[in-house]
Amino acid sequence: MAHIEPLSDDQLPDQLKPLLEMARGRMGFVPNSMRTMAIWPELLGAFGPLAGTVIGSGELERGLKQMIAAVVSGAAGCRYCQAHTTHGAAHGGGVAEEKIARVWEYQQSDLFSDAERAALDLALAAGQVPNAANDAHFAELKRHYSDRQIVEIVAVISMFGFLNRWNDTMATALEEEPAAFAKAAFAASDWEAGKHGA
Repeated sequence: MAHIEPLSDDQLPDQLKPLLEMARGRMGFVPNSMRTMAIWPELLGAFGPLAGTVIGSGELERGLKQMIAAVVSGAAGCRYCQAHTTHGAAHGGGVAEEKIARVWEYQQSDLFSDAERAALDLALAAGQVPNAANDAHFAELKRHYSDRQIVEIVAVISMFGFLNRWNDTMATALEEEPAAFAKAAFAASDWEAGKHGA
C-alpha cells in the first residue's frame, strides 16, 4: 500500500492537467508516481519537462532509452519502474515484445547489438549502490556513441535514479496497464516473485 495516497483526477491542480493529459496520451494512463508528485505542484511542474526532454527528445531512439531505464531500474530493484519502462519500450518505443522479454539477458541474447549492450552495461553498473560505472564502460560507449549520445544515456540513468528512489520509498502502487504488460511479457511466476533485474 502506498505511503501517500495519489491524487484522483478531480483532486489534480488545474495547472498540471495538461501535463498529466500528455502523460495519459503517451502512456495510456496517468502514473501514480506523477499523481503523488502533484501533491507538490511545483515538483511535478519541474519533473514533467525534464522527463519529456530525457525520454522524448534527443538523438537516441526512445525504445533504447526505455530499455536503459528498465535495466537501471532492475539494478536498483525498482519493480514499479521496471514495469513502466518495459511497457514504454513496447508502447511508444517500438521495441518488439520478444526483445523486451530478453532485456534481462541482454548480455547473451543475439537480439541486442554491441552498441545496445554497451549502453545497458553502463545502466546495470550505474544502478548499483555503490555505483559500479568505470572507465571501461565509457571506453566501450565511445566505440558506438557520440559524446552527446552518451550524455543522453547518462541522463536516462540519472532520471531513473530519482524515480527508482521515489517509487520504492513511496511504495507507489503499480497501475493495471504496466502490471498486465509485465505479467504477459515475462513469465508471470517469475515477475510476481521478483526474479527479473540485477
